[in-house]
Amino acid sequence: MTRYPTLTVGDSTFVWGSRTYVMGILNLTPDSFSGDGLLNWADWVTAALAQAQAMLAAGADLLDVGGESTRPGSQPTPLDEELRRVVPVIQALASATRVPISVDTAKAEVARQALAAGATIINDVWGFKHDPALAHVAAAHGAAVVLMHNRSRTQDAVQDAVLGGRYVGVHYTELLGEIINELQASVDLALSAGVAPERIIIDPGLGFGKTVEQNFELLDRLNELRPLGYPLLVGPSRKSFTGHALQLPPDQRLEGTAAAVALAIARGCDLVRVHDVAAMRRVVVVADATTRRSPRTAS
Repeated sequence: MTRYPTLTVGDSTFVWGSRTYVMGILNLTPDSFSGDGLLNWADWVTAALAQAQAMLAAGADLLDVGGESTRPGSQPTPLDEELRRVVPVIQALASATRVPISVDTAKAEVARQALAAGATIINDVWGFKHDPALAHVAAAHGAAVVLMHNRSRTQDAVQDAVLGGRYVGVHYTELLGEIINELQASVDLALSAGVAPERIIIDPGLGFGKTVEQNFELLDRLNELRPLGYPLLVGPSRKSFTGHALQLPPDQRLEGTAAAVALAIARGCDLVRVHDVAAMRRVVVVADATTRRSPRTAS
């Protein structure tokens, strides 16, 4: 496996290539596609803390906190509302745990306040292309960043009563070539703002502005992203492309997610972003035991 420069975030060190790391998802939304939106609880801060503690006990290496739904066809969340959802939870998590906390946002002001509250990573589903100030916030705070590829457009999203949203009619002349070029553009934005290269992680954006067929092709060809030179995060958890293959709703996609996680690891990913931490941690351990074996010594 390719090794990249070690990333230290707070008290945690990520030695890329040594194993696959697990990011647990905390959705602070009322309309999460996966049905796990914590904002539906009267006291979502307490609910988020309880879920975080369960994820950490199950083996999560870091936590990703998001206050804006990114499901196909979702509407933007106003700044004040996103701040109301995210900042109190990050403050509570930072007081209760030492693991790295990632804020899933495309807004510079949300990132700024989240970092002040204790987050150390910015996970931007738009790869610094939505809010030009976000890259500068990351650089000023020395944050690690996840830069995702995304061609999502509301007009390309269709909804199914059982299977949820997906994208249709999205055209790529050469899928991997275009994803690589657009990810490189996001990396260039980060570097030009002053983000250190060893603090950059890339995400090919499974489920974001890609059809079911394109998502499966991307999953199969993830290894082609390695020449970009950055650790790779993959987020297949409960995504609609697995749901359409299985013809099952989000809450019945555990096995589909497990298959996608194992395939992603086999094709070189370094970090998986998942809802079901306990089950996916087991998948990661077995996949790593297969793909990260030390070369045999010649006798």
